Amino acid sequence: MNRLILGDNLEILKNLESESVDLIYLDPPFFSNRNYEVIWGDKGEVRSFEDRWSGGVDHYIAWLRERVEQMHRILKPTGSIFLHCDWHADAYIRVFILDKIFGQQNFRNEIIWCYRGGGSPRNDFGRRHDNIFRYSKTVNYIFNADKIRIPYQAEGLGRKDDAMWGKHKGTDKVYKPNPLGKIPEDWWTINPLNSNSPERIGYPTQKPEALLERIIQCASNEGDVILDPFVGGGTTVAVAERLKRQWIGIDQSVQAVKVSEMRLQKQKDLFSAPFSVHLHKYDYDTLRYADAFEFETWIVQQYGGTPNTKQRGDLGLDGKTKEGIPIQVKRSDNIGRNVVDNFKSASERFNKTLFNQNKADKKPIGIIIAFSFGKGAVQEIGRLKNEEDVIIQLVTVESIIPIAKKPKLNLVFNDLGLDAKGSSKGIRSIEFTATGESEAGIEFYAWDFSYDTNDGFKADVMIDKIGQQNHLFKAGTHCIAVKVVDNEGLESLETISLTVNGVVKENK
Repeated sequence: MNRLILGDNLEILKNLESESVDLIYLDPPFFSNRNYEVIWGDKGEVRSFEDRWSGGVDHYIAWLRERVEQMHRILKPTGSIFLHCDWHADAYIRVFILDKIFGQQNFRNEIIWCYRGGGSPRNDFGRRHDNIFRYSKTVNYIFNADKIRIPYQAEGLGRKDDAMWGKHKGTDKVYKPNPLGKIPEDWWTINPLNSNSPERIGYPTQKPEALLERIIQCASNEGDVILDPFVGGGTTVAVAERLKRQWIGIDQSVQAVKVSEMRLQKQKDLFSAPFSVHLHKYDYDTLRYADAFEFETWIVQQYGGTPNTKQRGDLGLDGKTKEGIPIQVKRSDNIGRNVVDNFKSASERFNKTLFNQNKADKKPIGIIIAFSFGKGAVQEIGRLKNEEDVIIQLVTVESIIPIAKKPKLNLVFNDLGLDAKGSSKGIRSIEFTATGESEAGIEFYAWDFSYDTNDGFKADVMIDKIGQQNHLFKAGTHCIAVKVVDNEGLESLETISLTVNGVVKENK
């Protein structure tokens, strides 16, 4: 279920199952008609920006409305939607989109997210809030009040003891405050991220995790499915993962998807659930040497079939089509004749009635998916068809999903000598330069200055447009890794090991 998907969210939403999502949070690009809306600057985001701005506010509302219509369809009856916007189009969004699609009766709140900032206009009040419209799909919606209560001390409301007790007016009923605190009002004073925040990843409109924590905690339960169709810097999916929810993140920007992927990888631990990344094109090496079972499951789904969840007693079959025809996946090249012969026998044993019926109807009795097929396999397919009326279909991975070459990457370093402030401790300054090459064009670089193959790549710097970094190192051995991502979302990784001990030398 956990998926990052690159593409137009409208087309992807159309293919999601109805009433399959528990909570939707979306922070679509604001109707500001400003170039600063283009954050990543890649082709997908620029194209989306131009689509929204081909004609005024009416066009923007139409652009957003057709997406929200799909969100309403896929939302469960107990689900809610939180739509994040600002003053540029909030009135239009509420009246012409949310009220019409969800109904005025399902309006729950207009949440005002308040924050502070420098500078104010001379003759106006400073605009220092965003609007978050909360609608439920029905009156039977999830709301976990106790998950989001605020301690009374934090609100300056005094103690939780007898000093706050009191009687309801005109009755003898005694009021006792909830020991967990109070439910927040519809104005939230959650601090935005500053430049020094450890959460910051370099995404200009990045939202604080505390904001998404409150939304996800109040409107969903563990195991529920959270959708963010404008995933941006990945805050929603990162928080959803940490709170043990399932999730789907969609974005038209390659950089948004890849940065979100790195953010998830950085917080990954032993309890993290696996997730998949769906791109327009896929790297051969990554697919060819992926985990066998994960690849088999994924490619069967991409083909439109149903994967076999068993790993034993399945006759070596990995799935079936909608018509029940067996599928076998071979994560290798140059498949030989023996695979074809064994598959024929397994298909007949799998469902002899279906096997004989397809044979009589001159339809395929089975499908083999592989990266390539050898001459022996192709000849055996021909023989079976001509001599035994048995049709087996050979399907290459590349005919199912597009495959491209990953970018090339070169990494060099330059010892800048002892750092002025840390020279007494032997701290040295090292300059690294990464150079990537790709026919698709390079999007960005990311760096891990304490790379561990067991932990995987955990970026210290997620967005580097130039490919150059200076870093300070204490005495010892260090492994540095850099990733380069191209315009298709394909990536390469290079590492370098350095020993710092008064001098720097490369470990061979």
